[in-house]
Amino acid sequence: MAHSKQALKRARQSEKNRVANKAKMSRMKSAVKSLMALVQAGDKAKAAALLTTVCKIIDKAAETRVIHANKASRHKSQVTRAVGAMK
Repeated sequence: MAHSKQALKRARQSEKNRVANKAKMSRMKSAVKSLMALVQAGDKAKAAALLTTVCKIIDKAAETRVIHANKASRHKSQVTRAVGAMK
């Protein structure tokens, strides 16, 4: 365990940030999974409507540095292609 006041504060901050980052990552993963489930089900209208929301969530995760910007771009490209490839 940390001994100095500075190290104790840093430990508190790190834990708070870890919990926040985990929530953002979980929200992103859940959004992508729900969109991909709609793609698998073949519901193009709902998938297209959800696509903008999912892209915003992915952008927010990248903006707050939870994920790298290139990873966000890759995820957005994958979900957009999946929705676009639907019949």
